Amino acid sequence: MAETQRKPVPRNDDGELDTATAFLSFARECVLKKTDGLTEEQLRRVMVASGTSLLGLVHHLTLAEQVWFGHHIAGGPDPGDVGMDVPAGRTAAEVLAGYRAAIEASDAAIRAAGDPGMPAAVAIDGRCHTLRWVLAHMTSETARHAGHADILREQLDGVTGR
Repeated sequence: MAETQRKPVPRNDDGELDTATAFLSFARECVLKKTDGLTEEQLRRVMVASGTSLLGLVHHLTLAEQVWFGHHIAGGPDPGDVGMDVPAGRTAAEVLAGYRAAIEASDAAIRAAGDPGMPAAVAIDGRCHTLRWVLAHMTSETARHAGHADILREQLDGVTGR
């Protein structure tokens, strides 16, 4: 089967922060790309026994962006549970717009911190990890879920690629 959504990995290598943010952005784009052209029903359709849907993955990643960058790095409020259950009444368009807004806010927090060695504003399990650690964690978390989204999308309509 031909990959219909293939995109090359970033070639950024101009510095630690530039490279880290390029790969995080790439993983985020991969997740969002998996939602392109799908209906509300398809985005909500559970395709695996765990109850995971594409929209649930996006909702979870939205909350994760808010926890890690908004709360731990920027010192904002903790959004709480980062589950995959989309709140009743939230449309797919609202969930997707919320993810895009969370990404923008996260990118602003990253730019404000500026230095990968900057310690988090709010401790993580009693330790103030650095922005570097949070970037690595969120990149791996987002990439992991992008892989889940790849599989869900292929099950829905056969579309493949990163």
